Amino acid sequence: MIASVRGLVLSAVGSTAVIEVGGVGLAVQVTPATALSLRVGTEARLSTTLIVREDSLTLFGFPSADELEVFELLVGVTGVGPKSALGVLAVLSPVQIAQAVSAEDDGAFRRVSGIGPKTAKLIVLSLAGKVFVTVTAAASARPEPTSASANVQAALIGLGWSEKVAAEAVDETLAETVEPGQVGVAALLRLVLVRLGPAQQASERRP
Repeated sequence: MIASVRGLVLSAVGSTAVIEVGGVGLAVQVTPATALSLRVGTEARLSTTLIVREDSLTLFGFPSADELEVFELLVGVTGVGPKSALGVLAVLSPVQIAQAVSAEDDGAFRRVSGIGPKTAKLIVLSLAGKVFVTVTAAASARPEPTSASANVQAALIGLGWSEKVAAEAVDETLAETVEPGQVGVAALLRLVLVRLGPAQQASERRP
């Protein structure tokens, strides 16, 4: 089991980061928000879990122990694979997931691409009484000083959306936000991914 990796960030595009550890570049699957937070040429540390399949070994990485814990709980739900679990964490933070489970709000999970009504209900039922995420970090978070819209557009383009679709989605999301200047990169990216939704993901991505 690879519990964590620490090393130089060689690249971070879309949902994949390459981190050099001991001269070896490890490809780590991450959420788009995590990829945005990594800077090429700087050192990074991620909590990780290795998913072993008959035909693959895939490393998933997270900036916090909370995200890793929630990811592992999600993977344990029937019908939720590693990619779907990562998709949930791309749209919902650990705190939001805990709140949705506590409120029995399966609708929060149906907003995630690839998660249907039945699976959303199973997530709520399976995670009940298991998700305990502190809100200290979320409550003390401060808006990021860099341009959130520019970073989010870059992330969307890296994930496969065209520049036009990415720019329009960001602009429309900000227009509906009460305090657009106070929205950080991770929060804005989650909102935009929800707006784009599974339908547009299928029809609007670049060929």
